[in-house]
Amino acid sequence: MSSTTTTTAAAVTATGLTKVYGTGEAAVTALDGVDVAFDAGRFHAIMGASGSGKSTLMHCLAGLDRPTTGSVRVGDADITRLDDRRLTMLRRDRIGFVFQRYNLLPTLTAVENVTLPLAIAGRRVDGGWLNRVVAAVGLTDRLGHRPAELSGGQQQRVAVARALITRPSVIFADEPTGNLDSRTGAEVLRLLRDAVDQLGQTVVMVTHDPLAATRADRVTFLADGRRVTDLDRPDADAILDVMSRLDGTRVGG
Repeated sequence: MSSTTTTTAAAVTATGLTKVYGTGEAAVTALDGVDVAFDAGRFHAIMGASGSGKSTLMHCLAGLDRPTTGSVRVGDADITRLDDRRLTMLRRDRIGFVFQRYNLLPTLTAVENVTLPLAIAGRRVDGGWLNRVVAAVGLTDRLGHRPAELSGGQQQRVAVARALITRPSVIFADEPTGNLDSRTGAEVLRLLRDAVDQLGQTVVMVTHDPLAATRADRVTFLADGRRVTDLDRPDADAILDVMSRLDGTRVGG
């Protein structure tokens, strides 16, 4: 396994992370002692076969699910020690989400969907940052449109802008191109890449797509709930080689 040593501060760190669903003979171990750190200001991808634990890992890292044992730190906060109220506040203020389904409110305009996290938190909208974010995702001329008036790609742009608006410590993206055609998916990946390169964000993306993973600075591979290896700035062939070896040895589950 590759070393977890990092040269910059980690935005998110998991130590000894285990997640077990069910009990007794019906128990299923989704995560099995995962240690991993995701550097701040970089684009990370998590890959693995179906059942490898990649979505469970992201949910635990993002505070959407609580691990059975182990700890998760977002910056200097151990989120596994927070009660539900403080965890909700941390997710609202320091974590952004981009999902396969856009999760936009149909009655709100694009700009209202983008700024919704701030409205919920009772925080003032920074007009300069809002303008920068909507320009970065190409939404300047669509702010008054409701989701039904936007294409799938445009709706995902709104979702990316919504994830950025709070200036979070980390953005988690769960199969963000899964519902998009290849051209639109490539545009969304470029937006996430630009969020890292131009806006200084940290992105952690779960994906099954080797081409999507080539946009990342680092790809972490899981198998049977364990972290097995990492690749830095890999091409699609290198990613496919790792995936085929995992599948070939039945490690991927």
